[in-house]
Amino acid sequence: MKVAIYSRGLDFEQENPLLLLLEELTRYDITILIYHNLLQQFTLPAHLYEKMVPFKTSDDLDEHIDCLISLGGDGTLLDTVTLVKDKNIPIVGINFGRLGFLASISKEELTSAVDALVNRTYLIDKRTLIHLESNVPLFGETPFALNEFAIHKRDISPMVKIHTYLNGEFLNTYWADGLIVSTPTGSTGYNMSCNGPIMFPESACFVITPVAPHNLNVRSIIIPDTNVISFEVESRADQVICALDARREIVSKTIQLAIRREKFGVNLIRLNENSFLSTLRTKLTWGLDKRN
Repeated sequence: MKVAIYSRGLDFEQENPLLLLLEELTRYDITILIYHNLLQQFTLPAHLYEKMVPFKTSDDLDEHIDCLISLGGDGTLLDTVTLVKDKNIPIVGINFGRLGFLASISKEELTSAVDALVNRTYLIDKRTLIHLESNVPLFGETPFALNEFAIHKRDISPMVKIHTYLNGEFLNTYWADGLIVSTPTGSTGYNMSCNGPIMFPESACFVITPVAPHNLNVRSIIIPDTNVISFEVESRADQVICALDARREIVSKTIQLAIRREKFGVNLIRLNENSFLSTLRTKLTWGLDKRN
């Protein structure tokens, strides 16, 4: 069995959970590909190095890897998606961060998580991605996102006008600070913070949500993800911000942008007991009544 491990970087108090994970993987004679920055951050016991191979980029990963373990919060897992690309490597998120909505497995569950990986007693959630097309190259080899695409005005610039089209047919003009197009996975993130609806992960749709709209009658709208969504931006400033998840680029307001469903998806591993509904209740305190 071959497993890859990625992290943006861990605090030194998280060294013990990392050692526990590596020891558990080694105990099952699993070959470990570990992100080179993480390997350089800690001095590990000598016997662990025998089973570890450092990797630097997505090119060092292939389809023979059984899973990629993301150590961190949800932002780290979003980075992991750009490493996996279309290689169909399942991702398991271990929450070394704060909220951990996507990275839903806690550090206390490390042993049971490794056991589930070895015995393949886990579940796989298939998640859709969103793809960005533009008339100038953006975001290099990773013009896709798991959560959302967003257009924003720059800093203290006045609000922008975003003319939005579905398959070439005019939908609406949004007078706002920005506009979000979210996948079902991303509906519990930035979209939810802007009063957008929460969607189940298996929903085959996008949700379009304005950011601080200057209209009383503008609401989010849910559309099938078979649509191509295109935009024209008007702004007093010369530039606007385009964002895919946590990545962003500053572009000319004359840029041509279109959003569609990505041709490939991503597989997220979860333990049997960590359902979407239980995560809503525990992470977002859904239905919590402090009067009881």
